[in-house]
Amino acid sequence: MSREDYGCIKCGKPVNPARWELGYNICMSSACARPAPVRTIATLHKSNAILITDLNDLKGINNKGGFYR
Repeated sequence: MSREDYGCIKCGKPVNPARWELGYNICMSSACARPAPVRTIATLHKSNAILITDLNDLKGINNKGGFYR
C-alpha cells in the first residue's frame, strides 16, 4: 500500500502505517479519537428495559427504596 492509502476513515487525514497495520484506522486528532458514550440497557423486574447513561442511576435501580448515595 502506498502512503496515501493509510487515510483516516472519518476525516481522511494520514494515519501512521504502523498504527494501520495494528488495526487502528482512525487518526489521533481530538475529533476522531473521541470515545463513544457508555450506554447500558437494564431490564427491570416486571417492567420494560431502560437505557442507562449515568452510572449512579444504574447503582440505584436495584437498591431497595431506589436511593443511592
